[in-house]
Amino acid sequence: MAVESAPREGVPEGAAPPRAGTAEQDRSSGLRRASLGVADIAFFVVSAAAPLTVMAGVAPLAIGVGGIGAPIGYLLAGAALALFAVGFTAMTRHVRSGGGFYAFITRGLGRPAGFGAATVALLAYNGMQIGVYGLLATGTQSALEALWGVHVPWPAIAFAGVLVIWFLGYRSIEFGAKVLGVLLLAETGMLVLLAGGVLLDGGAEGLALDSFTPDNVLVPGTGAVLAFAFAAFTGFESTAIYRSEARDPARTIPRATYIAVGFLGLFYAFSVWIVIQAFGSAHIMKAVATDPMGLFFTATTRYVGGWAADLMHVFIVTSIIASQLAFHNAINRYGLALAQEGVLPEALGKVHPTHRSPYVAGIAQSVLALLVVAGFALAGADPYRQLLLWVNTPGALGLLGLQAVTAVAVLRYFRRIRHEEGRWRSLIAPVAAAVLMAGAMWLVISKIGLMTGAPFATNVVLVLLVPASFVLGVLLSLRVRRSRPDVYAHFAQDPGEAGEAAR
Repeated sequence: MAVESAPREGVPEGAAPPRAGTAEQDRSSGLRRASLGVADIAFFVVSAAAPLTVMAGVAPLAIGVGGIGAPIGYLLAGAALALFAVGFTAMTRHVRSGGGFYAFITRGLGRPAGFGAATVALLAYNGMQIGVYGLLATGTQSALEALWGVHVPWPAIAFAGVLVIWFLGYRSIEFGAKVLGVLLLAETGMLVLLAGGVLLDGGAEGLALDSFTPDNVLVPGTGAVLAFAFAAFTGFESTAIYRSEARDPARTIPRATYIAVGFLGLFYAFSVWIVIQAFGSAHIMKAVATDPMGLFFTATTRYVGGWAADLMHVFIVTSIIASQLAFHNAINRYGLALAQEGVLPEALGKVHPTHRSPYVAGIAQSVLALLVVAGFALAGADPYRQLLLWVNTPGALGLLGLQAVTAVAVLRYFRRIRHEEGRWRSLIAPVAAAVLMAGAMWLVISKIGLMTGAPFATNVVLVLLVPASFVLGVLLSLRVRRSRPDVYAHFAQDPGEAGEAAR
């Protein structure tokens, strides 16, 4: 319950005194400070979601299982995540660590849970980033073949992609934000161009709103649509990771989070509705069954022109690159934070003297990506059905799980400290978000076969990787508590402030 005053907002009573000699180290991560505004961080988040790729590559599958009511699934997912953002952004004003999810969970549920969350976050973000190299390879192959009739082996494209992403991440965060801004405008511009063509033409059967009627929304396939929809928002919570590089983070982080969630929810729903209008409600299911991956290309050719479909091939590739870069940056900052906590090797905490980027963490992440891609290539795996779907799946599950646990941590945190947040932010929204996020995770797990196309045993392994990584993190916390109690006692501590008493 909120009270009128507090000794220090966001710090529990009975906090331990800071370690001697660590205030200067904790005060700054070494990254370039106060350089990112609301638009910059929103670009990172929306780019990670890769709107054009999600629409052209995944939305047809959502329509296939959910029918013409599929657009409402994206609105519902967006509304649920906006509810999660209420408590999440409230806590960003109290927790100033660059650790994102694991810092929040540590403050609310204790250090063992925080360690577990950190290992899940590393699994999840790496899974989302590395798996997409399979999509980059197939998307680039399709573009090269469609435009110039050239075939390039997928491993060569994936390896080249790793090097490009490493270089972009090695440069300054401002440089990365500018690249993402250009690429994001290009991909959203393509979908807006398609929408303009369909709206001006009136669609195949005249514009209709039957996608939003109860008869078309309350169907058995809506659950599967929601599973696809929640996965489409992956990465929006990474706003908190950029706190140390944001201008006025108390305002920048919440605004960027709400803008990203609101934009994605509305834009996804609108784009899916547009492609349904392009073929007509009576014919869209046949079009999806005939050529799901060509759905948006066919619509673009019909309503805009063949030149625009050619551009779409190119912009899908740049959309994937933008997503890769956004996740790469997020992973590097997680690695940097954990290295500076003393949990990961100290070298990963180094920041480039000129670019102020976590360049050693970037090298390590790129090497890991090369090894995983090489492993799938040597095994003769399919870049889409196996590298993308199998590696991405634990990533998406991990992030959904972290959102659910974070909602619980927010609730617990505000029950334990003195604060001035209202009941809506500190109690009602976190409780509702925890229930909805847990439900979303259950939906994704229940539809896992539809999303991966993998055998049952493979799906079991993919799902169990998430709780296994959490348990590994908890065991690591116990080891650190015994062998390095000083590191354990100050895990997820805010820069320049005392952490909670070790427990």
